[in-house]
Parts: sequence; C-alpha cells; structure tokens
Amino acid sequence: MGTVLIENGSVLSREGWLEPGYVWVVGERIEAVGPGKAPHEISDQAGEIISANFCAVLPGLVNAHTHLSQTFMRGLAAGRPLIAWLKELIWPLQNTISPEELHLAALLGLVENLRCGATEVVNHHKVITTTAHTDAVCRAATAVGLRTTLARAWSDRGENCESPAAILADLDRLFTLWHGVDHLKIANGPIALWRCSADMLRSSRELAQRNSSFTHFHVSESLEEVRMSLEETGLRPVSWLDSIDVLGADTQVVHAVWVDENEIVLLAQAGAPVIHCPVSNAVLGSGIAPLAELQSQGVSVRLGTDGPASNDTQDIWESLKTALSFARIKTLDVTVLSPREALRLAMGAEALIPGAPADLIIVNLNHPRAMPVHNIESALALSTHGSDVDTVLVAGQVLMRNRQLLMLDEAALLAECRQAIYSLRKRAGLT
Repeated sequence: MGTVLIENGSVLSREGWLEPGYVWVVGERIEAVGPGKAPHEISDQAGEIISANFCAVLPGLVNAHTHLSQTFMRGLAAGRPLIAWLKELIWPLQNTISPEELHLAALLGLVENLRCGATEVVNHHKVITTTAHTDAVCRAATAVGLRTTLARAWSDRGENCESPAAILADLDRLFTLWHGVDHLKIANGPIALWRCSADMLRSSRELAQRNSSFTHFHVSESLEEVRMSLEETGLRPVSWLDSIDVLGADTQVVHAVWVDENEIVLLAQAGAPVIHCPVSNAVLGSGIAPLAELQSQGVSVRLGTDGPASNDTQDIWESLKTALSFARIKTLDVTVLSPREALRLAMGAEALIPGAPADLIIVNLNHPRAMPVHNIESALALSTHGSDVDTVLVAGQVLMRNRQLLMLDEAALLAECRQAIYSLRKRAGLT
C-alpha cells in the first residue's frame, strides 16, 4: 500500500487553511490532515514525501462538462452561432474521425484536464459512429487515471439519429462492460432536447437509474433552442422536461443560459444540478447564465469548460474566474460570488478530510501573477492558471509531480496527435 506525505503547504482543511499544514495519504484515502510538521511516526514511514512550500494544497477540481473528442476540433468556433457551427464544422469532423484518432483526442483532452488540476471529468461523448469509437475513449480514460464519466450521447430525432432500440442496447452494453472499471463510470447523455423524444428521454433515464447513474444533457444553451421548444411543445425546455417527468436530482442540466424565473424554481424543486460553462457560452455568443439567481433559489451549480472546439481550452480555473466575473456583471453587484464560493463550484470536495478519497492537487502560488498572496482564496480564484498546478493525486496515486506526467510520454502523444489531426482535416475536406 502506497503512502504519500505532503508537507509545508497551505492546506485546506475543514477547519480552514492550515499555514503550514500536512496531508498524510495511505493507499487511496487521506489518513490525516494537520497543522505544522507531520509527527515523526508519520514522516518516518512515508514512502514518498512531497514539499508544497509556497503552494496551496486543496481538493482536486471537477470539470463537470466537456467533449474530449473536440480536442481535435479546437479553434473552430470562427464566429459562427451554435447551430451553424455544429452543422458546418463539428458534425462533419465527428462523422470522419476514426477510433484510433478518437483515442488520441481523448488522451490529449484528459492530459489537458489533468495538467489544469481536474481530478474528475464528465465527458459528454458524442462520437458514437461505432462501438469501437466509444470503447477507444474508455480505454483512454483508464490509461490516464482520472475519475471519468462517459455520458454516452444520443439522438433519436433529426440528422444522424439512432433507433431507440439501438441507443438502449449500446447504453446497456456500456454499463455492463465499462461502468465501475478503474475510475470510469457511464451515464446517459441525450444530446439536446430538440433532438430527443419524450419517450426515449424517459426510457434512457430509467436505464441510467437502474445502474445507479445519471442523465446529462444540454438544455437552453441558446435562444434558438428555446424558440424551437416553444414552437413545438408550447413550453420552455425546463418546463417541458418537468411536464414529461424527466427532471430530478439525477438529471444534470448543462448550460441553462436562457432559463426564466419559473424554470429556476422548477430546477430547485427537482434538485436538478446545473452545469455552468461561462467561457464556452461567451465564445459562442450564447449569453450569460443567471448564476446568482440559480444559487439564490438553492440550485446546485457545478462548473464545466465545455469542449475545446468552443472554449477553446479545458482550463477550469479560467471558467472559475469567468463565472465569478460574469455573475457580478449580470447583477452589477460586486458582493456576488466570493472567491471562496467560486472555488466551491469547482472543487470536488469542500476540504481535505481524513477518510475521504485522496483526490487532491498542489497549486504553485510562488509566481508574479499571484504575489503577494494576501488571501489564498483570492489568489486561487483570480490569479491562477492551469499551468500553476504542480502535482495531482487521484485515489492516492501521483499522476503528475513537478509538472511532469508519470503515466505516459507526453511528447510522443503530442507528436502522434499532430500527425493524426493533419490526416483527419484532409479527409474531412478542411485543409
């Protein structure tokens, strides 16, 4: 059983910041957290000792919504609105990519998340051309070692739709084959409400519930989606979900940019969490989600980067600062969303607590952007970039130390990706 001692850092404990403090990891869990130096009986038996001098030690971050395939589609927003961007660029590339290329794209995306301090990622997986495509992403997730949920996307209406039987069969296959393997989980991932039938939303959600999982879908990302919902159903998207009994604590609503007061109340009553992706919403010109209003009604909110094709990075620190800034712009209230509250939107846990899984990060604060550190939470929320993350542990396993990946050859991966992207663009007619 591996043991890791992290010492000399500013440690986020349930009592607050310990400056300095230590974290003692045994196996997959945190064994002890304390102020000052670790007792000799701990340091003497440590298999690995990591100094966190001038660093913050805190729970790992969660990127609650991304599309790993889009690492190979980065930088293609090109001023197009959401629907046109999907039809003209993203869908053609998704329809062309091979399983081998998708495996590389997923590895690249997971490495990017890891380097930015995410210990958990929810990947809304859209490329389901063959089962080999999906399995390639699952293999990438188990190779990198982050806690990863693959929300298998589907649509049973419109272009490139699947039959309900095929969707349910593949979801069942994924739950049987991959759910619970290493740190990988499977979830139900309807693409968007305007491409999904009510019957399939209900059936797929029930399948996810039987497997102790959840449903994860785009809702009210753009005004056009709201218009389509009103024209077809007479209801706004969240109201329609409520009317067909597909709204609950197990339904993750991604974006929620254009929800009205009544819909916010419905989300709160159902306990449905909202995944806020402020950078992507800004890049695509979709709007600013009503974060302060959601929180004031008690809606649980998590942060996501969205895919690299629209963000164009997966730096959750950038999303954190943008969420804080946009919440204040939208309300014209500088007291909305303090740095501490913003951090809570991104962290996988409130603090480092004995007995909890050892998913934690060490963030360097000894650089010109953060100096002087009057307040650790302000330095983290307002001055930190993904490049400041020094060390990452997931389930007690050190995946990155001193900015060096320990599970794969990063230079070789980047070289393979460059060659693969050239071939993909050529086949998709984008050269």
